[in-house]
Amino acid sequence: MIARFGAESALLVIDAQKGVNVLTHWGGPTGRRNNPRAEERIGKLLSRWRTAGLTVFFTAHDSREAASPLKLGLETGAFLPGLEPVAGETVLRKDVNSAFVGTPLEIELRRRRIHRLVVVGFFTNFCIETTVRMANNLGFDTYLGHDACATSNRIGIDGEDFEPETVHAMSVANMHREFCTALPTETLLTLIEKSVSEVSRQQGNE
Repeated sequence: MIARFGAESALLVIDAQKGVNVLTHWGGPTGRRNNPRAEERIGKLLSRWRTAGLTVFFTAHDSREAASPLKLGLETGAFLPGLEPVAGETVLRKDVNSAFVGTPLEIELRRRRIHRLVVVGFFTNFCIETTVRMANNLGFDTYLGHDACATSNRIGIDGEDFEPETVHAMSVANMHREFCTALPTETLLTLIEKSVSEVSRQQGNE
């Protein structure tokens, strides 16, 4: 059953940093990514979420690897243009895959009585999947904006170069129905609209 998105819900934007497009670190010397519209869709969700006055969290990955482009001291560690946090939104610094490890995310969600998460960002098979699995295990009702995520190709142990579309699709398949409900951005936007309209009607009847 698909739920409403209201005060009990938060949007979690994972690692929307410039370094995600420095793909050689993850995909080898021929690194490439899928879903070039991921940033656009994250932006749409952010805009509507903010208009509805709902809670937004960001993670910023600060890698332990010296050569990683996802280090906060580097230009590539900065947020992608148009996807920066605004005043009042929480930024969680992390240095592992899960947004829950070494951060106050769980405490903040429970303190604010938020039990529903919508997760978007980068990379589908790394920080997104790890966070979604853990969110579900912690008891949060978890949704994945699957077309507002992206990843890169991966080189298998036998040298096979797996296309980023395949890596992404398999990761989403692993998560959907087992750890989350995966929905496209347009469906999430429609659900937000319905939730806002429902709240307005209720307030009008009081």
